[in-house]
Amino acid sequence: MLYQFDNFSLDTDRRELHGADGAVHVEPQVFDLLLHFAQNSNRVIGKDELVETIWKGRIVSDATLNSRVNSARRAIGDTGEKQAFIRTIQRRGFLFSAKVTMRTGDQPLSTTAQGTSSTLAPPGLILPDKPSIAVLPFQNLSGDPDQDYFADGMVEDIIAALSRVHWLFVIARNSTFTYKGQAIDVQQVGRELGVRYILQGSVRKAGERVRISSQAIDASTRRHIWAGHFDGTIKDVFDLQDDVVASVVGAISPKLEAAEIERAKRKPTESLDAYDYYLRGMAAFYRRTKETNDTALRLFRKAIELDPDFSSAYGMAAFCYTLRKVYRWMVDRAVEIAECIRLGRKAVELGKDDANALCRGGFALGYVAGDLDSGVVFLDRALLIDPNLSTAWFLSGWLRAYRGELSTAIEHHARAMRLSPLDPLLRHMQNGTGYAHLLAGRYEEASLWAERAFMEDQLYLPAAAIRAASTALAGKLHEAREAVDRILQIDPTFRVASLKDLFPIRRDEHLATFEAGLRKAGLPER
Repeated sequence: MLYQFDNFSLDTDRRELHGADGAVHVEPQVFDLLLHFAQNSNRVIGKDELVETIWKGRIVSDATLNSRVNSARRAIGDTGEKQAFIRTIQRRGFLFSAKVTMRTGDQPLSTTAQGTSSTLAPPGLILPDKPSIAVLPFQNLSGDPDQDYFADGMVEDIIAALSRVHWLFVIARNSTFTYKGQAIDVQQVGRELGVRYILQGSVRKAGERVRISSQAIDASTRRHIWAGHFDGTIKDVFDLQDDVVASVVGAISPKLEAAEIERAKRKPTESLDAYDYYLRGMAAFYRRTKETNDTALRLFRKAIELDPDFSSAYGMAAFCYTLRKVYRWMVDRAVEIAECIRLGRKAVELGKDDANALCRGGFALGYVAGDLDSGVVFLDRALLIDPNLSTAWFLSGWLRAYRGELSTAIEHHARAMRLSPLDPLLRHMQNGTGYAHLLAGRYEEASLWAERAFMEDQLYLPAAAIRAASTALAGKLHEAREAVDRILQIDPTFRVASLKDLFPIRRDEHLATFEAGLRKAGLPER
């Protein structure tokens, strides 16, 4: 296996480091250190993790650790001052900032559609200290591509049900769906997502008949630990999902108590027509454009019309309006804000045991209505119901940061990223982390996180704003002015005075810091 970055490659079979001029001699521990950095690029690695991984937990002095890090830097032409590849993150550890690709032999292990090697997703994550599983997208065997939404919705419900089993670590939907349509190697997926078990399956829907086939695999050994299929009519779809969940959970832990299986059985609505509209709405929602957001809102409204007690549909409709505010898509602000608040309140009122409704509706009330305290209460309740809901963790991170609880905000974003390490919405978690660092006065780190988020979505105004302020306060005025140019391309009307509308910041000193950064970057005052 080859890990490649810049002009260097790490050959794990020969345990050799190669540069542009050939092999580079390194000591075994230095090779192990570089390999761990490459396998975890763009993630802050603490000293405790390095000691556990490289020295197997033996007592090691800071001087020894720093000596090995310096040797690793020298081997790849880096220095403690330059830090082109291995960056020291004060009080937290180290970050390997190079773009890494992984190859086997002469061929890329994974490729983009054009056939070029892809950026390495973070492999080698440490397995959680409890059973862990990722549910991959089920194949749609119905012969009709338009039925993809049904298979996708089936998987989302299985993920949600498994997530409510508190002792089980479940990877979020947004990370597992990055594998949709791909031929996968379960061992590689297990390493990339940091889980022991993989659940795969297929859905065949023909008229009123439905067949769900699935199999659970131990990713480390590729051994099948369970397989089964379930047949029924469309009216039995929720019972079929419950059977899949109960069987998988039972296979992973034979000692599972009946009560824990019961907690995994939950029907979101008794109206199958409403549920069908809800699934179609979720499929549109995940595309994240103004047009698909409008489509999703229309479909969620149709679900509510058919089932006025459908709490998750209210929550998702409220969240569509929230995105309209974030992305500056609102047309009639007063009317849309009022409707967002109405839908959010309905979601949390009806969804007292619905983590998704509490999460989406609670954030809408916190962000759009400005009721940060109530928003946090609802998000905390959502996490009590479903501690594996990555969306709730990162939305909680944002509300905590708005309230000034910066350390907690960073912890919650980190938890979200661990639960969903390949999430298409990772930029929101990265940007939330950067935002908290900005308000805490860690401008270099804030700019790093905001840059990552901005590169993922250059229409994401909050990331552009955080990038502009943090780079300016870090003294990188050229980068800051570039960020301001991008802000004004996204929204020519955005000004320093607009900041409080985009970020409902509670503490005056935090608002003052952010505004000072934007002024220094060159954003007009009004």
